[in-house]
Amino acid sequence: MRNAPTILHLDMDAFFASVEQASKPSLRGKAVVVGGLGPRGVVATASYEARVFGVHSAMPMAQARRLAPNAAYLVPRFALYRSVSEQVMALLQALSPLVEPLSLDEAFVDLEAGKTAWDEESARLAGTKLRADILAGTGLTGSVGLAASKMLAKIASEQAKPDGLVLIEPGTERALLGPMSVRTLPGVGPATGDHLRRAGITTVEELAEAGEDELVRLLGKAHGHALYAMALARDDRPVVAEREAKSVSVEDTYDVDIHDRLRVGLEVQRLADRCVRRLRGAGLSGRTIVLKVRRYDFSTLTRSETLRGPTDDPAVIREAAARLLESVDTTGGVRLLGVGVSGLADYTQEDLFAQAAGGLQLAEPEEVAPEAGEEQPEPAERHWRAGHDVRHADYGHGWVQGSGLGRVTVRFETPDSEPGRVRTFLVDDPDLEAADPLPLVADAGP
Repeated sequence: MRNAPTILHLDMDAFFASVEQASKPSLRGKAVVVGGLGPRGVVATASYEARVFGVHSAMPMAQARRLAPNAAYLVPRFALYRSVSEQVMALLQALSPLVEPLSLDEAFVDLEAGKTAWDEESARLAGTKLRADILAGTGLTGSVGLAASKMLAKIASEQAKPDGLVLIEPGTERALLGPMSVRTLPGVGPATGDHLRRAGITTVEELAEAGEDELVRLLGKAHGHALYAMALARDDRPVVAEREAKSVSVEDTYDVDIHDRLRVGLEVQRLADRCVRRLRGAGLSGRTIVLKVRRYDFSTLTRSETLRGPTDDPAVIREAAARLLESVDTTGGVRLLGVGVSGLADYTQEDLFAQAAGGLQLAEPEEVAPEAGEEQPEPAERHWRAGHDVRHADYGHGWVQGSGLGRVTVRFETPDSEPGRVRTFLVDDPDLEAADPLPLVADAGP
């Protein structure tokens, strides 16, 4: 393993919510929650102001609303997030040919491969300049971790959050890792963490002290060897340049075989929801739903169903996974379950409409336009989604603050303006139309 801290991990801070705050001056410094607003919606990202109330990603939206009733709740704008992500990734690719994106807002960079850094000082300078360039180009902040390996760089960026830089100096890795939870290490999920806890192992230091033989006995050969190496701060995984994902999937292995059919069904539903969160985090949708079941005798079955078009709708994916489970005999017990989506595609406008349907909130108007006096039903073709951009013939650019009861409430402001005024119109007002997002920073491109 290299000794110089020339692996960089960038993690943009509360990315979706930060983009919305940069786009909407009235939301800066306020609690913002982005996600599906329907009855089954989940939080995609919460701003740091919303996290103070306990709101976090993957939380049911209904629970988030109870915790932070006064937050702004917005439908995602993935086309804008992808555009900003492309700006950020271009800055990373200028540093090195070896850039490994993990999602729209997160990536590893091998600085040594790009001859951008070769020691602590040059690595710190590269990380500092990157953060400044991201802020200048997008108005957003990102946290940077620098270390001699991918595992340590990711841990460092987590420590740097929000809006910071942490470099793990060579020789300090073991001391840093020792008191951390075993869950900090890649590959240690809830099941493995519980298994280790029952064996009296809760910290990385205890993991190292247990020894390789004991970990192999507890976790199996491959997992035991890998975790022991990581507990000693050894991680030789290279940064792999971007390649097209063929599928997105999640799976869990259970310490005790699951025999209860109802429990199996609930686990499949939970895995489907996790898969959707990963799918949305990557800005993708997919056509083929795959169920993986490893039974008590280690036989592994896979079942798949191909839909008419790509989707990221959690209800659709849950229902497909449930149908696939009906064809699998689980009476002997289940050791592993997995749900995946393949046949991937970028988000389509139809996907976003399906995701947002049924969950629009009604904002309190500050000013009602004169023509909004008579309540009329909203035509099916005029959907105004909370947070999306619009333009009015008289008032210019704004965004939808809420919609319902035949009216749409719009706040008129732009990324470089002061917080704007709110006006309310009939949903079929001919002077109001959907608009493309404006650049977050003037002259910085879309």
